[in-house]
Amino acid sequence: MNIYDFDGTLYAGDSTMDFLKYSLKKHPSLVRFLPAMGWAMVRHYGMKAIDKTAMKERFYRIFTGYDAESLLEEFWDRHEHKIFPWYPGKQQREDDIVISASPEFLLQPICARLGIRHLMASRVDIRTGKYTGLNCHGKEKPVRLKEQLGITHCENFYSDAYSDQPLAEISDRAFIVNKDGSFSDWIFK
Repeated sequence: MNIYDFDGTLYAGDSTMDFLKYSLKKHPSLVRFLPAMGWAMVRHYGMKAIDKTAMKERFYRIFTGYDAESLLEEFWDRHEHKIFPWYPGKQQREDDIVISASPEFLLQPICARLGIRHLMASRVDIRTGKYTGLNCHGKEKPVRLKEQLGITHCENFYSDAYSDQPLAEISDRAFIVNKDGSFSDWIFK
């Protein structure tokens, strides 16, 4: 079994930020949410006053300003080309799992297109921007794997971020994915 992070791993970039930019382009009136987003970043990164989940939830309030669901397929029509060319192909397996901090609703359409049946991601309400549970990041990822699929071990794990060390630790082999889509052995395992 192969387990993959999504953003920066299978996808060249950050799909959530790309979706937010795409939404702003389609609905310019959403700029009214930008000051609150900026303030949330300052409160998280600068002041350490809120955690990452709270910061992202404030970002996702933008979803209250339009029908985000109506843009999903069109967004992926225009951004599917950002999937690294090595996936799908020889790399892909029927039991592949994608586990990501991005919103589940955002990744469902592209995973379906790619034939990925197992997706675990942050559960965010597309209409309210509110989380149901924790941000699917770092230590939360192996917890979700165990709770939802009973998985405590995998053969191969791929990520672009060392914050995914908890998943690297439960894999036989772990790979770090570079910005150009190439990958090499995880050096801190």
